[in-house]
Amino acid sequence: MKKMILRNVLLSAVLTATTTLTFAAEGVTIYGVKSVSGAFASYGKYADMGSKLAVEDYGTLLGQPVSYKTLDTEGNAGKAVRKVQEAISQDNARFFDGATLSSTALAIGKEVNKVNGVFMTPAGADELTGVDCNMSTFRWSVPTYGAIRQTVKPLIDQFPEKKRWYTITPQYVFGEALLENAKQVFEAEGVEHVGNSYHSLKEQEFSGYLTNAMAAQPDVLLLLNFGSQSSNALRQAINFGLKNQMTILMAWSSGLDQLQELGPDIADGVYFGAQYWHTVDTPMNNALVKRVNEAYGMNPNYPLAADYIGTTAILNAIAKAGTTDSAVVAKALEGVTYDGPTGSEFVRAADHQVLKDYYLLKGKPASEMADADDYVDIISSGKSFPDEATLACKRS
Repeated sequence: MKKMILRNVLLSAVLTATTTLTFAAEGVTIYGVKSVSGAFASYGKYADMGSKLAVEDYGTLLGQPVSYKTLDTEGNAGKAVRKVQEAISQDNARFFDGATLSSTALAIGKEVNKVNGVFMTPAGADELTGVDCNMSTFRWSVPTYGAIRQTVKPLIDQFPEKKRWYTITPQYVFGEALLENAKQVFEAEGVEHVGNSYHSLKEQEFSGYLTNAMAAQPDVLLLLNFGSQSSNALRQAINFGLKNQMTILMAWSSGLDQLQELGPDIADGVYFGAQYWHTVDTPMNNALVKRVNEAYGMNPNYPLAADYIGTTAILNAIAKAGTTDSAVVAKALEGVTYDGPTGSEFVRAADHQVLKDYYLLKGKPASEMADADDYVDIISSGKSFPDEATLACKRS
């Protein structure tokens, strides 16, 4: 019953009474492009769980069963592309969801677009719905543009006296996009960017970068890395005593699973940006929390929720289109408004960006936690996206 209620909540927003169904000769298969091994395996595991559960909950589609296959990217864009190419050529795959790294998502999107497929991703780089946009790629997560404006700007407003900011940035497309957006906000708000430390995608030792940050004497340390790198950077910053010297903001956390890993002693007083938080009170999210607890005995986290809704959005678009013709399905996804985990979510046709809330969270002490997953308070939330007239997306 819970599965049917959740499916109906999601499907009702996209199906209309005039939909004409063209039944598929074979069932629909969703291909989950997930980093279930490698450096981002902790993220990929939950993303995979989300897509699997979405397919399980959906049951049948156009009178045929829905199935799911995992393509393990191993956190490597080259391997991800090869596996997607093989799925396209050998299995006639057309529907894909996932990708942790922006570089992987950008590469996959180009391959899927060659065959007019559909690819929904939670990756962060602005290029996905900007200069490298295409007809096949859709992005659920708020881009770096919005993540920075819904974290850095609220903190500047809350602490106008904190004028000196230092950044630690991974040197790849996602990190560069976060840094560029942060610089734009600094300039607009009259904040001094007192320094930046770049690090590689493989770096796990941050003592040198933190020493540089301390030497610059900032009011705020802004972490622009992700996953295990942001966790390790934060742990080491706490060990260095930086929490007592400056405010710390992690602009792009992975939410609950990362906070569970860090624990309240580290998270207490630290600010986190998040795409999703399980206590958000929306009909779909309330149903999702119940369903995930039923299936996995846990609360949904960001990667699970992101890939659940991403996979479900594709399936709903197939239902709306009434066909498995992926080019038609892509058009059916454009302009859809639906009740998602964060509330009302809208797929903008101009760039295939889902317009949704982003959250600023603040870690709380263990003594104030109401339950085992009550790590943070939601400080603020909101939507920040480039105006449609200024979009870099120019699809032919």
